[in-house]
Amino acid sequence: MLRVEGLTKRFGGVSAISDVTLRFETGSLTAVIGPNGAGKSTFFNLISGAIVPDGGRILLDEADITHENRARIVRRGIGRAFQVTSIFPTMTVAENLMAAICAHRGQWAWLGRRFPPPGTRARALEVADQLGLAGQADVLSANLSHGDQKLLDIALALALEPRVLLLDEPTAGMGPEERTRMMERVHALWERQGLTLVFIEHDMDIVFRIAGSIRVLCYGRVLAEGTPDEIRADPRVIEAYLGTPAEDAP
Repeated sequence: MLRVEGLTKRFGGVSAISDVTLRFETGSLTAVIGPNGAGKSTFFNLISGAIVPDGGRILLDEADITHENRARIVRRGIGRAFQVTSIFPTMTVAENLMAAICAHRGQWAWLGRRFPPPGTRARALEVADQLGLAGQADVLSANLSHGDQKLLDIALALALEPRVLLLDEPTAGMGPEERTRMMERVHALWERQGLTLVFIEHDMDIVFRIAGSIRVLCYGRVLAEGTPDEIRADPRVIEAYLGTPAEDAP
């Protein structure tokens, strides 16, 4: 289980995250939503160790990881894919994944070598297959479509064998059909792997269809949490973020 207690982060005089307390049960699928500037990405940055909180605690299976660095947090079992893909464009899909696997295993001497340690390519192909990329294993990642680059970014996080996977806007920059396909793969991955999966998303059709539960942030604070039906009907969420059908009409 992933849990945060009283999490707080300030940038100058601005509170990006203010006294946030949330829990994500083991094996759950949760969406984090809210208006731009709500603190969603900052929240992920804190959990993944990219920035250090000014207050509060982050606990993974009751172990306090609040002040651990990113590398140690990854080894603890928290993986993350980013809104802007973080891949090696001059390497193939398989090479990207083999590099991640070698780094995770501490096999630094093998990075960049022509022949990786035994079993590394097989593991890379296994991860690629889980995201539907096995057929493009030898394609340069720079030549992948935008959607497949996003899938590769998720695959890189998956190669680190996480128990908790954070996806920061996995459908950013995609059209409606591509967004649907992406989230179908994410949902299938969650079902197959039994991960605790938390994702940030702005497409409410996807959120309400995919998420088992939803957390709503607004101005750095928790505005609401509950099931999709509860969030859809919450007057506070409607006013702050969702709007009404009349307001959405042209």
